[in-house]
Amino acid sequence: MTTDNKAVIQRALAALLETRDVDALAPFLSDDFVHRRPDSTSSTKTEWLAAVRVALVPLADMQVEVLQLLADGDHVVLCTRRWLPGGPEITVVEVWRVRDGLIAEGFEIIEPVSRAAANLTWWEPASG
Repeated sequence: MTTDNKAVIQRALAALLETRDVDALAPFLSDDFVHRRPDSTSSTKTEWLAAVRVALVPLADMQVEVLQLLADGDHVVLCTRRWLPGGPEITVVEVWRVRDGLIAEGFEIIEPVSRAAANLTWWEPASG
């Protein structure tokens, strides 16, 4: 099961990167798919696909390097490094939940690499 779930995520990512067509993702998502972010923003399948479609316009040349792809049961964790030629670099960690061969839920954390060091001390009290 874990291997199959990893394969679902690999196929979905490959479909998007090969075609740069967001509609290629739709068959991999369950009808009740929900996408969540740390700021408590959630979106439905339709909302998320629309947001990805808008985001890809300026990111058409984005490069993606898979750093880790791990699976445990129905969850798959994907860590990628993404960048635009000559542009800033981000690290993205996504946790996907796969149900019945379809992606049912996603959690996403995005961190600009240039700000990573500043985030190492988030717990320290402000001076002053």
